Amino acid sequence: MSTTRVSRPTRRGLLAMGGAVGLGAVLAACGGSDAKDSAGAGAKSTEAGPWKFKDDRGRVAEAKSVPKNIVAFTGVAAALHDYGIEVKAVFGPTRTKDGKPDVQAGDLDIAKVEILGNVWGEFNVEKYAELGPELLVTAMWEKDALWYVPDQSKDKILKLAPSVALWAAETTIPKAIQRHEDLAASLGADVKSAKVTAAKTRFEKAAARLRAAAKSKPEIKVMVGSASQDLFYVSLAKMSADTLYFQELGVKFVEPKVNAAGFFEELSWENVDKYGADIIMMDNRSSALQPEALTSKPTWAQLPAVEAGQVVPRTTEPIYSYDKCAPILEDLAKAIENAKKVA
Repeated sequence: MSTTRVSRPTRRGLLAMGGAVGLGAVLAACGGSDAKDSAGAGAKSTEAGPWKFKDDRGRVAEAKSVPKNIVAFTGVAAALHDYGIEVKAVFGPTRTKDGKPDVQAGDLDIAKVEILGNVWGEFNVEKYAELGPELLVTAMWEKDALWYVPDQSKDKILKLAPSVALWAAETTIPKAIQRHEDLAASLGADVKSAKVTAAKTRFEKAAARLRAAAKSKPEIKVMVGSASQDLFYVSLAKMSADTLYFQELGVKFVEPKVNAAGFFEELSWENVDKYGADIIMMDNRSSALQPEALTSKPTWAQLPAVEAGQVVPRTTEPIYSYDKCAPILEDLAKAIENAKKVA
């Protein structure tokens, strides 16, 4: 991300920057591999007895009672909020430069949570310790790598409280939502509430609409992009939870010649027209340049999808609740329904 001060970022660091939009693993069913084992873990833990939950690393987090003093990555905290579970503090993109909630904060009231770190590599360990955390929750884009928990301080951080990591890759949107719901239920959420049930119904209708849109316009091809000042990144759809799911629903994607890491291709702005696309989905994170910032780049302006006004935001790091994911599907369905073949 633009505020990162690391000169040679790790793959996770690059992903946190505007560059890689979906570092994940191959489309093995890893995201669901632990789901059966862990779906019920802690299901009855809202009673007075001990609490435990098996996360997507295969590790069991345990406590003498249901954790109340929770600290979470911003996007995970936003998902838990949608299920009625509030956190004490967050880390990760939470507040923009102008003081407004970051897109990853969802419906969180950012004035009511302690922000331990707002950018990649930032995590106030002292403040975290003072909070007396009972549980740390974050996402996982690579096996056993805790999202936005700095490598240099992770040992200190993980000694202070049990931790839970949930896949944001090696999975699909429905599987990821289920895992976040499993965790919320273990923490006392009513996952059968009218609000959650209504959101799930909306999500299922949105999925059916996107499937129908893709089927009705099989000629429409979508490119998954992310922009930085010097490079344009084209991601391979099957490597990320959202675009893999869209692919399963029938959406056709540009398939870039990915680099050695296997997740995306880096293009210079001179070569941004390498692939023909009818719709471009652009990384909406605050760490990536947005379309309005690209108007000075002539090669961008000349892309057929840009000329046709067929550029749409991509929620690169979805908030995994039915409430937040249903609109993502609806928006893409609408874009495909209205798209013209331009490439």
